Amino acid sequence: MLVVLVRLRLETRPGFPNLNWHCLDVQLKPRADAAEVEHFPCNKWIKTADGDVELRSNRVCLPKGETLQILREHRARELQTKQQLIKWSTFAEGSIRCIDMTSSQSLGPNLSYTRQSPGTNLNYLRGFTDRAEPWSSLEELGILFIHNGKDNAVARYVQAHWRDDAFFGYQCLNGCNPLQIRQIHSLPTNLPVTSEMLRDFLPVGSSLEQELERGAIFLLDYEILDQLPANVINGKQTYLAAPLCLLHYNQHGQLKPIAIQLQRTAGPQNPLFLPSDPEPDWLLAKMWVRNSDFQVHQLLSHFLRTHMIGEVCCVATLRRLPEIHPLHQLLMPHLKTCLQINIQARTALLAPNGVFDKAIGCGLKAAPLLLARGTHQLRYTSMCVPDDLKERGLDKLANCYYAQDALRVWNALHRFVVSWVNLYYCSDQDIQQDCELQSWIQEIFTEGLLSFTHTGFPQSFQTTAELSKFVTMVIFSCSALHAAVNFSQVDFNLWIPNCPAVMSRPPPEVKGSVTEEELLSFLPDINSTCSVLTILLLLSQPAADYVLLCHYREQYFRSGDVCKLVETVQKELRAIAEDITKRNSKMELPYPYLSPNNIENSVAI
Repeated sequence: MLVVLVRLRLETRPGFPNLNWHCLDVQLKPRADAAEVEHFPCNKWIKTADGDVELRSNRVCLPKGETLQILREHRARELQTKQQLIKWSTFAEGSIRCIDMTSSQSLGPNLSYTRQSPGTNLNYLRGFTDRAEPWSSLEELGILFIHNGKDNAVARYVQAHWRDDAFFGYQCLNGCNPLQIRQIHSLPTNLPVTSEMLRDFLPVGSSLEQELERGAIFLLDYEILDQLPANVINGKQTYLAAPLCLLHYNQHGQLKPIAIQLQRTAGPQNPLFLPSDPEPDWLLAKMWVRNSDFQVHQLLSHFLRTHMIGEVCCVATLRRLPEIHPLHQLLMPHLKTCLQINIQARTALLAPNGVFDKAIGCGLKAAPLLLARGTHQLRYTSMCVPDDLKERGLDKLANCYYAQDALRVWNALHRFVVSWVNLYYCSDQDIQQDCELQSWIQEIFTEGLLSFTHTGFPQSFQTTAELSKFVTMVIFSCSALHAAVNFSQVDFNLWIPNCPAVMSRPPPEVKGSVTEEELLSFLPDINSTCSVLTILLLLSQPAADYVLLCHYREQYFRSGDVCKLVETVQKELRAIAEDITKRNSKMELPYPYLSPNNIENSVAI
C-alpha cells in the first residue's frame, strides 16, 4: 500500500490544557518489521482550530512532477487556504504593498517568532524622555556619547573625524548608506558651478570638464526630499532640505565634497557652499547633507529596499508557492521574519507617538510620500549588485570596500542559486511551464510592485538565468544588503552631529550667518536625540540566536545534492570573511559591514 498523505488533528481532552503542539515530522513504517522509514515532514505548530493537517511524503516537487490527482488537489488546497489568510494591503499610497494584518499575533505561531535579545541596557537613554530642550553645549553631548560609545571604536573614530572632508566622502562609499553616491559625466542643470569656482579643489592643471570626462566627479542628489512636509517635534517646526553635493575622487584615492547646494533652485537665497568658505558655513552645509542622508537611509535604503522588498516576496511565496515547491523551500528561511518585523515597524516606529512621529525630521506626514517616491524611483538594476555598481561608477574604485565586498558576496550567492536552480529545472522550457513559478513572479509584480513597468522588475521568467538572478537579488537584499545598511547604524550615527535625524533651524539663505557655537542649535532636542539612539541601538544589535547567511536549520538543506551546494557556498563565504577580516585588521578607517561573519540569513530587528 502506498501512503502519500498523512492527516493529523489536535483535539482537546478533558483535564489537559488546550496548547499548541509542535510536530517535527511523522515517521511511517510500511510494516512493523520494515527497516525503511518514510518521513512526512511537518516542522510547524498545530492548533486545535486547524482541523485536519495534511502532510505529504515528498519534500520538494515541481507541478509537472505530480503524477497523482490526490497530490495535485492537496497542492491546490494548501494555496487556497493560504490565500484566505494572507492578503494584500496598502500602508502608503503609491508604495510597495504589504500584508493585510495590523497585529503580529494574527500571523499565528508558524509565521511569528521570538528573538533572544542580547540584552542592551537602554535605561540611561530612556532617562532623557522629558528633556524637551536643546543641548547646552558640545560637552554635554559628549557626555551622552561617552556613556554609550566608549567601547565602540568606530563611533569614537567618527567623533574624532566627522568634520574632515575625506571622512565625509568615505562615509558615502562605506558608511551605513552606500547606495546614494553615483558617478556623473555632466552637471545637473540646477547646480551652477563652474571650473573657475572649483579650481582650488581639483588637480593642478585640470578642469571640472576634464575631471567629469575622467570619471572623477560624483554626486549626492536628494531631490526625492524636495517639498516634503517637515515634522513638528516638541511643538517646534523642524526643517528638511533637498541638497545637491558634488564630490571629487582625487589622485590619493580620497572622495571629498567640493560644492554643496541645499535647495533645488539656484538663486541668491540658495548659496553654493564651497570648502573655501568660513568653516562654520562649510560644516553646516555638510551637516545638512548628512541629515538628508539620514532620512533617505532609514526609509528607502533600509526599510524599502530590504524589509519591504522581503515582505512582498514573502507574501507572494505564501500565496502562490506550495511548501512542496523547491523555491518555497529555498526562500522562506530568508523571508520568514519579514512579516512580523514589518508589522511591528508599521504599528510602532511608523505610527503615532512612534520614533518617526516624535523624533525624526521626516515624520508621519512625509514618510508615506517618501516611500511612494522611493517606490516610483526603484529600479530592478539598482537591486542587482553588479548592475548597480556599474551604473553608479563604483565598480572600479579602489577604496569602495562596500562595492568590493558586496560583489564577492553576490557572486557566491549567485553561484549557489544557479546550481540550485539547475537541480530542479533542466531547461528554460521547464521554467516557462512552471505555472506556480509564473504565478509567483506575476503576483510580485502586479500586487506587490503595483505593476510599475518602468522599474524593470520581471513580470515572468523565460530562462533559468532570469530566475537565478531574481532569486539571488531576493536573498542578497534580505541578508547582505540588510547587514550593510542596518548593523552599522549606531557606529556612524552615535555622534549626533555626524548624522542628525532632525534639523531644528532652516537652511541658511546667505553665507556667514552662523558661528561655530550656533551649529549646536541646529541639532535635535535632547529627548528626540535619545529616542533615535534608543531605536538605533535596538536595530543594530544582532539577536543572540541569529542564523548566519546560508546556514540553514531546515531538514531540506541537510541531505543529498542540496547539502553539497550548501557546503560549497558556506566554504566560499568563509573564505570571503577571512579575506575581509584580514583587510579590515590593517585599516584605520571604519570598515563596512559586509563580512559574512556579520550577515544574518534574513532581515531582523
